[in-house]
Order: sequence, then C-alpha cells, then structure tokens
Amino acid sequence: MKLNLKRPLAFFDLETTGTNVAADRIVEIAIVKIYPDGRIEKKPTDKKKENRFLINPTIPIPIESSLVHGIYQEDIKDKPTFKEVAKNLFKMLFDCDLAGFNSNKFDIPILAEEFLRCQIDFSIENRNLIDVQNIYHLMEKRSLKAGYKFYCHKDLTDAHEALADTEATYEIFMAQLEKYNGLVVQDDVRKLKITFENDIDILHTISERTKNVDFLGRIIFDNNNKEIFNFGKHKGKTVVQVLKEEPGYYSWMMQGDFPLYTKKVLTDIKNKM
Repeated sequence: MKLNLKRPLAFFDLETTGTNVAADRIVEIAIVKIYPDGRIEKKPTDKKKENRFLINPTIPIPIESSLVHGIYQEDIKDKPTFKEVAKNLFKMLFDCDLAGFNSNKFDIPILAEEFLRCQIDFSIENRNLIDVQNIYHLMEKRSLKAGYKFYCHKDLTDAHEALADTEATYEIFMAQLEKYNGLVVQDDVRKLKITFENDIDILHTISERTKNVDFLGRIIFDNNNKEIFNFGKHKGKTVVQVLKEEPGYYSWMMQGDFPLYTKKVLTDIKNKM
C-alpha cells in the first residue's frame, strides 16, 4: 500500500541521556523521510554502526542509559553538538508531518526542547503527528519489539539502535494501514468513533490521546477549545482564569522545572490576554 500523503512524513527516533524532557539531551537521531511520490530519504543512510548519527549531548551520559542504547561517553566525545547540526535538521523536517513510536509524548517534545535551546522555534502548529505506539495500543492494547513481531512477523534484532528502531516503526505503521483500513475505532476515553483510513489527518486524530496545547499535556484544550491546566491544584481551570485570579502562578511555572515549550505556550497565552 502506498502512503496517501499531502506532504512528506518523517519517521524519526531518538536515543537520549535519559527520559526527562526538560533536562535530558539527544545522543543519537535517525530519520526516515517519506515523500508523497514514494521516495524515501534516510539519515543516516544505513544501519552500519560507524554511520550512526551520534550527537554530543554536552552533559554526561548516565551508565544506565548507555546500557540501554549502547552509546557511551567515549563514543560521542568528538561528535557534533545539537547546536552544530540544528539548522540542517530543521531544514530536513521543516516541510514534514512527524511520526514515531511514543513520539507524541517523548521524541517530539525533547526534539523541540533541543531546537529551542538553539533559539529555533520548532512548532507543531499545522503539523500532523502520527504516534504509531498510540495506534498500536488503541488497536491491540502492547513495546516496539513486540509490535514488530505482532505486525511484521519478524524479530527486531537491533533494538535501541535509532535507525533500526525507526525503520521498524515505519514497517509497523505500513502494516497497521493494511490491517485496520476501514475498521471503526472506538476510543471510550475521548468519546471518539472514527474510521481508520489511509489519511494523515485521520491518523493524526487517532494518534492523539489528549488534545494538547504543549507537548506533555500540562496544558490541553477542553471541549470548548479553551486552554486549561491538566495538572496540579488548577487542573480543569482555564489558563486565562488562573492567570487573572492568581498572577503569581505564571512566575511560579516560569521558574519551575517545566519544559521550555510549556513555558513558551504559557507565555503565548498570557500575551494574548
């Protein structure tokens, strides 16, 4: 089945120093960019270990993380920093919708943080975000390795190498299109019923678990399309209401351990008031 695309769709995967979106950094990235005409562009171009696109995170890599992805401090000491590759990455992803495995919750937020540290506004506005894990969990209720076995009937032998994981994610997605095309999706959490189709707009809707304003869902849209807080003592209240009634809450969040993108979104809302 050929993907029905209006613009390129970039599958990507990150290996990082850890799982804290606000504090951890990227140590490896791989991208598989699918064009509407079916062309495929990869970065790096193959799975050879010497070709892995490694990045110096400028902070130590905890041994616990190295044991997962196999990237150690000595592997990245002479590699470029994210700042040095940011412009080329931004150019490659500029015209793309984005896809990955758990990408809405982790890979996209941490990539946006890295761009913001370089003063590059990597916006998700008007992009479709396809999270293959969300589709997988919604349709089958299960890791990338298990999904590869389930959908593609193959063993993922190079798990936690970014290009292998990215290519496996792309294969899973294509298998999902074949398996679920025409089925009605029932999401009881969001009260959503939608027909699974080879349509990026529909797949974006299916990939969403909440309608987030920021990446991590600290601020979300309610049923009236109003921005509301989705955590803490003001959960369920509109951001505008809270900032009017408790102006100091803005300063508390700006000084707190929140991702830069969350702070940017909060500031944008405040500036519109």
